[in-house]
Amino acid sequence: MSQIVTTDGSHTLFSEQYGVTYHSRYGAVTETAHVYITTGLRYKAVMQREISVLEIGLGTGLIALMTWLEAEKRALVVDYTGVELFPPPLEVIKNLNYPQLLGVPDRAADFCKLHTTRWGRRQAFSEVFSFTKHKVPIESFSAPDSFDLIFFDAFAPQAQPELWTVEVFKNMYESLRPEGILVTYCAQGEFKRSLKKAGFVVERLQGPPGKREMTRASRC
Repeated sequence: MSQIVTTDGSHTLFSEQYGVTYHSRYGAVTETAHVYITTGLRYKAVMQREISVLEIGLGTGLIALMTWLEAEKRALVVDYTGVELFPPPLEVIKNLNYPQLLGVPDRAADFCKLHTTRWGRRQAFSEVFSFTKHKVPIESFSAPDSFDLIFFDAFAPQAQPELWTVEVFKNMYESLRPEGILVTYCAQGEFKRSLKKAGFVVERLQGPPGKREMTRASRC
C-alpha cells in the first residue's frame, strides 16, 4: 500500500490489492468529520451520553481517533469496537499525519495504541473511551443488540461486493439496539435497496466534499 496526501492535507492509503483509497481523496479528515462524527456520533449524542460504537473496516484508525477526541470534547462515554481483517502495518500507521492535522500532536502515542493493543481484548484507554478490535471477516462478525451506532467504512461495493449484501446488512441490523443507526459514505441505489430489504429505514443526506450524498439508516 502507498500513502497519498488528500485535498485537506491529511493522509490516506491506497490499496493496490483492491484499487481504492481508504478515505476520500477530497480529504480524509474532512470526510470522517462529516460522515461519521457529525451525522453519526453527534446525532446520537443528542439522545444519549453513553454510546456503543461498531466500526466495520477499522483501517487506518482515523475514525476511532476522531471519535475518542470527540468523546473527550463532549463528555461522552464511548465503548468502541473495530473489525478489521487486514490491518495496515504499524510502520505505515506511524507515518500518517492525523494527530498533527487534528491539532493533537501529543496524541500520536494514543493513535498508535489503537493499532498495537491486543486483538479481542477490551481496553479502557480513558474514563470516556474503551476500545476492542477483532481480526475477523466482516461477514462472520455477530453481536446481536450490542451497538447504538455503526460506522460502515468497508471498501466500496465495486471493490468488495461481498461486504455489501442483504445478508451482511441483516447482521448489521441485528447488531444494533432499537433506535440504533448506521452511517456510511456510500449512497449507491443497490446498496440502499439492500438496507431496506434488511429492515432499515434509510435517509439520504448531503455528502462530504466530492460526494453528492451519503446514507444514514435506522433500526426502528
